Amino acid sequence: MDPQRSPLLELKGNIELKRPLIKAPSRLPLSGSRLKRRPDQMEDGLEPEKKRTRVLGATTKIATSRPRVPPLTAVPQTQGQTTAQKVSKKTGPRCSTTVATVLKNQKPVPAVPVQKPGTVPPMVGGKKPSKRPAWDLKGQLCDVNAELKRCRERTQTLDQENQQLQDQLRDAQEQTKALGTERRTLEGQLATVQAHAEQGQQELKKLRAHIVELEERLSTQEGLVQELQKKQVELQEERRGLTSQLEEKERRLRTSEAALSSSQAEVASLRQETAAQAALLTEREERLHGLEMERRRLHNQLQELKGNIRVFCRVRPVLPGEPTPPPGLLLFPSGPSGPSDPPTRLSLSRSDERRGTLSGAPVPPTRHDFSFDRVFPPGSRQDEVFEEIAMLVQSALDGYPVCIFAYGQTGSGKTFTMEGGPGGDPQLEGLIPRALRHLFSVAQELSGQGWTYSFVASYVEIYNETVRDLLATGTRKGQGGDCEIRHARPGSEELTVTNARYVPVSCEKEVEALLHLARQNRAVARTAQNERSSRSHSVFQLQISGEHSSRGLQCGAPLSLVDLAGSERLDPGLAFGPGERERLRETQAINSSLSTLGLVIMALSNKESHVPYRNSKLTYLLQNSLGGSAKMLMFVNISPLEENVSESLNSLRFASKVRLPPVIPRPCQYLWVVVGFSI
Repeated sequence: MDPQRSPLLELKGNIELKRPLIKAPSRLPLSGSRLKRRPDQMEDGLEPEKKRTRVLGATTKIATSRPRVPPLTAVPQTQGQTTAQKVSKKTGPRCSTTVATVLKNQKPVPAVPVQKPGTVPPMVGGKKPSKRPAWDLKGQLCDVNAELKRCRERTQTLDQENQQLQDQLRDAQEQTKALGTERRTLEGQLATVQAHAEQGQQELKKLRAHIVELEERLSTQEGLVQELQKKQVELQEERRGLTSQLEEKERRLRTSEAALSSSQAEVASLRQETAAQAALLTEREERLHGLEMERRRLHNQLQELKGNIRVFCRVRPVLPGEPTPPPGLLLFPSGPSGPSDPPTRLSLSRSDERRGTLSGAPVPPTRHDFSFDRVFPPGSRQDEVFEEIAMLVQSALDGYPVCIFAYGQTGSGKTFTMEGGPGGDPQLEGLIPRALRHLFSVAQELSGQGWTYSFVASYVEIYNETVRDLLATGTRKGQGGDCEIRHARPGSEELTVTNARYVPVSCEKEVEALLHLARQNRAVARTAQNERSSRSHSVFQLQISGEHSSRGLQCGAPLSLVDLAGSERLDPGLAFGPGERERLRETQAINSSLSTLGLVIMALSNKESHVPYRNSKLTYLLQNSLGGSAKMLMFVNISPLEENVSESLNSLRFASKVRLPPVIPRPCQYLWVVVGFSI
C-alpha cells in the first residue's frame, strides 16, 4: 500500500474490489425488474436446457450453464475496526469518526458454502447421494428442481446482500464526497497553515539572526564600556598625577621667579664678559689666520730650500719566481750620520763578460755610484714613501701646483708606487689614494677655520700621442680621437681635455671606484720585460679649489700624479712582424715623449726663456704643473734583477742628469724627482 494514500481512497478501493465479487460469480442482474422474477419464470428459463437434455438422451446430471457463485463471507468486525484505526491515524480524528460510523452501520453477510461446478450436493446426514440411472428422468428432474430451489434461495440471499452493499456503497460515496470536500478544505487550510508556518520560520530565522547580531553588538558595547571604564580610571590617575605635577611646577616656578631676579644681575655681568670673550675670540681668530698664512709661507719656503729638483730612488723587491740577484749587485751605503740616517746613495755593480785581460782572467765588475735626495731599499713600505711627499701634497692644498712623476723601465714598480697593489690591502695603497686621503683629512680640519674645499678628478692617458679618457664608459670607452687639449676659456691659462670626464670627489670610496675603472681602460700589452706592460702615460689630475668666504680669500691648484710608460730601449735584434711594428711605434712614441720631458725639465732648471712644452702631448698637458710656481717631483724606479742592470743603469743616469744640487731658487720654479717601484 502506498504510504501517502489517504484512508478515504483506501476505503473506496476496498469497496470497488468487493463489487465484482458480488456480481461476477452470481451473474445476476442488479436491476429491480429482474430481481422480482417468480419461480415459474425461472423454470421457463430452464426449459430449453431440459429439452436439449432429452434430445441428446444424456444419462449424466444436467449441469448449469453458469458457474456457481462463491460464497460471500461477512466482513469481520475486527477487520473493520483495524481499518477504522488506520483511517483515523492518517486523516485525523474527524475523518476516523466518519469511517468508523460507516463500518458500524454495515450489516454482516451470512456465509454461503461454496460448491464446485458439476458436483452433487451432499446428502442429509452426510451420506453420499447415489448416482441416478440415465432412465430416471424424473429423479433427475427432482434433483434439478432441488438445485434450482437452492439457487433461488441463494440468489435471494445475494440480492439482499447486494442491496445492502449498494446502500452501504451509496452511503460510503456520500461520505466519501463529504470527506473529499472536507479533505480539500483541510488541505487548503493545511497549505495556509504551512505557508504561515514557513513565513513564521523565516521570521524566526530573521529574529534569531537579529538576536545574534544584537548579542554581538551587546558584547562589543560591553567591551567598549569596559575599555572606557579602564580609560576613565587611567585618566583619573593621570589627572591626579598631572595635578601633583602642576603643583610641583607651580612651586618650582615660584622658586625660579625668585632666582630669576637674582640671575638677571648675573646675566648683565655675563654679557659684559661675553663681549670681552668675543673680542678676544676675534683677536685670536685673526691671530690664527695670520699664523695659518705664515705657516703656508714658511711651508712653501721650506719646500723651496729643499731644491728645485729632488730625486728619490726606489728599488722594488724580488718577486716570487724570480732569480735571486748576486751579492754586491746593489749596495746602499749609510748616510752622513751613520746607519740611523735614511740612505741617500746607491751603488750598482756591473760585470762585462766580453772584456778580459791578456792573461785570460775575468775583468772585475764596474761599480757605479749615484747620490739622490732619498733612496728606498727593497724593504721600504708604502707609508714610508708617502711620508716623504706628504708635505709636498700639503703644498697643493695651500694653492701651489704640484706634479709627481714615476719614471723607470717596464716592471720596475711605477704603477705600484702610484696606485698600489691588488686586493685592496690598506698596507699596499699607492700615492694616489694616500694623497687624496691626506687632502680630505686636512681639508676637514681647515673647515673649522672657515675654509671650504672642493675636489674634481680626471684621469687620462696619452697613447701614441693621442689623449684618451680612462674614465669613459659606454660607447666612448677606449676612444680617444675626440679628446684634445684646449684652454678652458679664451684668455685663460688653464688647460682642459675636451670630452673628458671631470668627476667631483669627496671621499676615498669614490676615488677607489675611479682608479678601478681607469685600470680596466688603460692600454697595456705584453713585452719582453713584463707580461702586462703599460704602453701609455697615465695622468691623474685633481683640481683643488679652496675658499674662505668670510675673508674673501680663494686658492686653487692642480695636483698631478703621472705614471709614465716603460722607458726601456728598442732591441736592435727585434724581428719586425705585424705585432712588433706596433710595439716599435709605441716605443718610439714613449721614448720621444720622455726625451721631451727631460728637455723641459732641463730648460726649467736652467731658467731658459723658451720651454718646449708643445713638443709632446704629455708636457703640454702638464704645462701649468711644471712651470711658474709649480713644484715637481720624480720617482725613478729600478729593478733589482741582474738581467735588468742595463736598463736600471740608464734610468739612474737619467735621474742624475735631472737632479741639481740644492740651491735657493726663485719662487716660481720647483722640480722634485722621485724613483719608486711597484709589485
